[in-house]
Amino acid sequence: MGRKKLNRVETPEERFKRVAEYRTRVILDKLRLLGNCSNRHIYKYTEKDLDKIFIALNTRVKEIRNKFENRTTSSDSFKL
Repeated sequence: MGRKKLNRVETPEERFKRVAEYRTRVILDKLRLLGNCSNRHIYKYTEKDLDKIFIALNTRVKEIRNKFENRTTSSDSFKL
């Protein structure tokens, strides 16, 4: 049976926790899937490819952290 929704407004803190937890789980799952590309029996990649991937990931994490700390920067493209 489903949960019954209460007739009350969600607080900003509750909304943040709900949305951030869901989005974090989705991102962590996508990172797990990216990790599946490490199988050298199926995929071929170079150290340079890995460097590009991890530089992009680390850059994005820093950008997001800066957003939470009220500093802004952004780049939306990634290519190997």
